[in-house]
Amino acid sequence: MANAWSGPIAAGGIVQQFTELRVWQRSHQLVLAVYRLSKEFPPAERYGLLSQLRRAVLSVPTNIAEGSKRQGRQDYARFLNIAEGSLAEIEYLLMVSRDLGYVEPEQAGPLLEEIHEIAGMLSSLRCKVEESSKARGSSSF
Repeated sequence: MANAWSGPIAAGGIVQQFTELRVWQRSHQLVLAVYRLSKEFPPAERYGLLSQLRRAVLSVPTNIAEGSKRQGRQDYARFLNIAEGSLAEIEYLLMVSRDLGYVEPEQAGPLLEEIHEIAGMLSSLRCKVEESSKARGSSSF
């Protein structure tokens, strides 16, 4: 009988909540940092760059959370991959914001570094989820 996949398994076989994942915690902190930073964007960017940046940054922890509750590991891996794509989008949007003078280079630099670290963590988690799916030979327990 197959049990539904309910998220990442920690040491000892305990199912972790998405809020316990370091990659989710760090991506949540990135959301807060980007929202604080983007408060200073020009009003003309309200429906342009500001909106796009905020949607992209929200997408990362949201997709980690949603994917962790999907029934199959392959589904979870797909949501993690979507989060990876959103990180690349955030990276570019921050570079544009910096180049347009909306964000100081000293502010953008640490955020860009954090994006790279989160991307590595997400990639690692996605690979583990994909490997566990292949090892099981199916998308659920």
